[in-house]
Amino acid sequence: MQRHEWSVRTHGRGFTDLTAKISGFVKQSGVREGLCNVFLIHTSASLILGENADPSVRRDLESYFARLVPDGDPCYEHDAEGPDDMPSHIRAVLTQNSVTMPVIDGELGVGTWQALYLWEHRHAPHERRVIATVW
Repeated sequence: MQRHEWSVRTHGRGFTDLTAKISGFVKQSGVREGLCNVFLIHTSASLILGENADPSVRRDLESYFARLVPDGDPCYEHDAEGPDDMPSHIRAVLTQNSVTMPVIDGELGVGTWQALYLWEHRHAPHERRVIATVW
């Protein structure tokens, strides 16, 4: 088993592709067949395994979530850090903070059109911590 932790700087609300970093870690781990779990240690960002070829997919996801969980909705009580505070928590709960993928022949077993993204839900840039474990 191998475990590694990274710090990832986001650019504010949007997607950061983690696939190459995680794939490199899986290769150097020496694990030939197994699993890779990636865990995000935050409550206002999430992980998604999604389409990597057409960026309009990520734009559509963001557009959908903007309608589903709007910033500044007056029904939110929790707004200590601004109008995107509670919506960021809701977005994270509706998605996921952990993704497990297969390791096949020493490689991360994702499909041709799949990528692992850190989805930042806050408008401001943040430093996010990611833990990957391969076994």
